[in-house]
Amino acid sequence: MVVTIGEVLAAVDGVIAIDIPIGLPTAGPRACDREARRLVGPRRSSVFPAPPRPSLSAATFADTTGLSMQSWNLVPKIREVDEAWEPRVVEAFPELVFAVLAGAPMTHSKRTPEGQAERLASLGMKAAPRLTGATADDVLDAIACLRAAHRYSAGTALSLGDGTADARGRPMRIIA
Repeated sequence: MVVTIGEVLAAVDGVIAIDIPIGLPTAGPRACDREARRLVGPRRSSVFPAPPRPSLSAATFADTTGLSMQSWNLVPKIREVDEAWEPRVVEAFPELVFAVLAGAPMTHSKRTPEGQAERLASLGMKAAPRLTGATADDVLDAIACLRAAHRYSAGTALSLGDGTADARGRPMRIIA
């Protein structure tokens, strides 16, 4: 099992699609986050805005402004990805991948049996593998990111965003 993005980079030769923001705004929402919210329809609340780049240097939640606690809890992983980033690492959002593959947004929560069935159907699967230490919805999200990486490698992925890069040159986009 790999734990860090560095271990993933060492273990994988190709494109890596991850559900972690890459390309952080100085302030305000990214165009790709706004587009993703629109495209996932009823699942729009699952699209967390990428934290502004200054949040990565905050020592505590109190040192941030306009950041939810849920986003703050992701800051260590976002910081890790930002430091190790290379162009073959792309940002994917599983709910967007499911919507693109199905041709419509998912209607049920991913934690319900109906929601899991929807997501399996969008992936063309009857059942998801069981992995020790991972919930069924996390496994489906990982498979969606893998599908996004394959689509990106093949040049068939949907790419959301306005083509801009952040202050460190990372693209502000989400692929599906």
